[in-house]
Amino acid sequence: MAGRSGAGGDPYAREIARQAKEQERARKAAEAEAKRKAREEKLAYEAARAQEAVDQSSVVEHDTEQLSSLLRTAVLDNRPLAFNSLRQEFTPSVFAPKAELSRETPAPRWEEYEPTPPRGLLGALGFRRRAYDAEVEAARERYDSALRDQGRKEQKRLKKVQEARAEHEERNRRKAAKVEQWNSRIEERRTAYRDRDVEAVEWFIDQALAASRYPHGFPKTHKVSYQADTGDLLVEIDLPLEDVVPAARAYRYVKSRDEIVPTPRPEKERKELYASVLAQTALRVVYELFAADSDDVIKSIALNGHVATIDRATGRDVHPCLITLQTDREEFDQLVLTQVDPRACLKRLRSLISPNPYELEPVRPLVTFDLSKFRLMDSLDVVAGLDSRPVLMDLSPTEFEHLVRQLFEAIGLDSVNTQPSKDEGVDAVAMNTDPVMKGLCIIQAKRTRNVVPFETVSALAGVVEHKRAAKGILVTTSWFGKASEAFANEHGRLELLDGANLVHLFKEHLDLDVIPGPVPPKRRPR
Repeated sequence: MAGRSGAGGDPYAREIARQAKEQERARKAAEAEAKRKAREEKLAYEAARAQEAVDQSSVVEHDTEQLSSLLRTAVLDNRPLAFNSLRQEFTPSVFAPKAELSRETPAPRWEEYEPTPPRGLLGALGFRRRAYDAEVEAARERYDSALRDQGRKEQKRLKKVQEARAEHEERNRRKAAKVEQWNSRIEERRTAYRDRDVEAVEWFIDQALAASRYPHGFPKTHKVSYQADTGDLLVEIDLPLEDVVPAARAYRYVKSRDEIVPTPRPEKERKELYASVLAQTALRVVYELFAADSDDVIKSIALNGHVATIDRATGRDVHPCLITLQTDREEFDQLVLTQVDPRACLKRLRSLISPNPYELEPVRPLVTFDLSKFRLMDSLDVVAGLDSRPVLMDLSPTEFEHLVRQLFEAIGLDSVNTQPSKDEGVDAVAMNTDPVMKGLCIIQAKRTRNVVPFETVSALAGVVEHKRAAKGILVTTSWFGKASEAFANEHGRLELLDGANLVHLFKEHLDLDVIPGPVPPKRRPR
């Protein structure tokens, strides 16, 4: 028996061996499946990371394209802000009561109260008739009570619905009145805008600047000042900092380190794109404002583009001007903005551009004035009341100041006198409207018999700097000393007009033979 068992094998042992082999095959198959899944997961992860790099590169490419086409996109879009687009439309909302108010209170049904009549032989013979009639009467009373209760509930519901409807209609009425008031105000502003009302023009320009959509990272800070008499608009905007240009040109996935690595944008390319962004922004602002001004109240635009940042050397807040330009509508309309090189276009417009905007190297703004700083007064016509040979010293100080104003108006400057008190040494302000020499002039008139003190000349220089004026002009009936003349020549933006000069100017521009103050003493030769 033992020999046969050894030769033929023990069935139990064979089964154990078979199960062991089966388990081993299953284990190997599971390991192979786990490795296959791990490989697939790794490949899927690496593909996802590679796609992440592609997506980041697409974002950078999109942002770069936006920056490269700031101006072209705005011109092709050609949707300037208009007063009509500021109007609001009111659409009354439909009344929709709450669910519990919209459902009618269900009425009771008699079937739910009606008692079951007698049945069978007793019912047919009329037995229990009296009891049934009593049940019907009681059921009728309950039914009638339920009807009355339902009626009260329905009346209460209908009242609430009516109140809710009235509240809804009142809300619609208030909203409609608010929209009507807004639109009425828009029409008032439109009329005032056409009349060159300063507040209306500056308000609309604010709306136009705020409505313009720029990429992320562009500031929305701006300031505007409008001169109604000349149609000149001064705009100061904040430009984006250099970090608006993506530092990376693209991204790639490094499988060995499992990292997404940026491909740096070359420094030269970053600087060129940033300079282009600044130039495009300046041109775009001017384009959008001229385009929005359909009533032609803006004759010229002066724009200063600043950046708000921190000086790396001092740690202090700074606000340098990187671009300044000045152009009129006729000149600007000649440009084909979809085809220009922005920086070359600005140079053609005689703009000043920072030679190194990436390092925030500033330029001096062409125009930084605000006539609202001065307290202005009504003009006085002095010329009409003068004799054929007026003596300037016989005029009152106020008359002399107004006569000087009229002189400069005859020369070609737009002039106004200031109030006699707290004028900071300013007797008149004048605007030179020449497209090249345009700017603010500070005028001071001194009716005196004596030499004008040097301190008066130096004080005018301080006012010119404080007001950021293009020129300061000191007019007198007398004369100036050598120190004053030397100081004015060195300063470069001061003009000194003595009595002798006034004689020639009044004759040339107003055809007046005026008699100035005393003749200055002869200077000793050195």
